Formats: sequence, C-alpha cells, structure tokens
Amino acid sequence: MARVLVVEDDPDIRQLVELRLRGLGHRVVSAPSGAEALAVIAERGAPEVVVLDVAMPGMTGLEVLRTLRAQPETADLPAIFLSARVRPEDIAAGEELGAVYLTKPFVVSALAGAIDKALQANAHAAGGW
Repeated sequence: MARVLVVEDDPDIRQLVELRLRGLGHRVVSAPSGAEALAVIAERGAPEVVVLDVAMPGMTGLEVLRTLRAQPETADLPAIFLSARVRPEDIAAGEELGAVYLTKPFVVSALAGAIDKALQANAHAAGGW
C-alpha cells in the first residue's frame, strides 16, 4: 500500500485518520502542523500521498501544499484535503492546487477511494519511508 503523510492539528482526528488508513494497509506518518509536515518530508523524503487539514494554526494546509508544489521533488505529490471548512474559496483553492477536497466528518471509503485514485493518476516514485 501507500506511504501517507497525514497533517492534522486536532489530535483526535489525526489519530482516527491514522487508525483508519493503517487499517487499510497504508504506512502512515503524521504531523500536527504544516511546519512539522515539511520537516518530516525534508528528513524522510516525500510520501506517495499527503492528507491535509485546511485550517491549522501557523501554516494552513493550503500554504503547506503551495510550498510543496514549489519544490521539484514534491511538485506533483498527490494531495487530499480533509477539512471541516466548506467555503467555496477554500475548495476552489484546493482544486487549483490539484488536490481532492473531502469534508469532515469523513467517510473512510471516500478517503480510501481518493487515495487509490490519486495513486493511479500519479505513479509518484517517492524515496524514503
């Protein structure tokens, strides 16, 4: 299965997403903030998929993905936003960055399907993990 980085500031939601993805056979690493997510990628290499919350203190998920898109090694990294924010401008910004946008509360099958689809669409050969 895939190497997935989960970036979520809420510890309960982060743990739930990790648990569900591990239950599907994915290797999961998580980060509670955008800055920590970037540090994980710098240290361990790019994941195959990143799942991001939009609204986080410090650095939003949108800012994290913009940073990743600006770096050659993560420019085409498949991304999925998993957010309680359903503002049209957030959804549009996520889609402009090439990400799938799912809302919380989430359905595990929808997240699993988005990950599978992202992996099929982008045979991203990431190192590390």
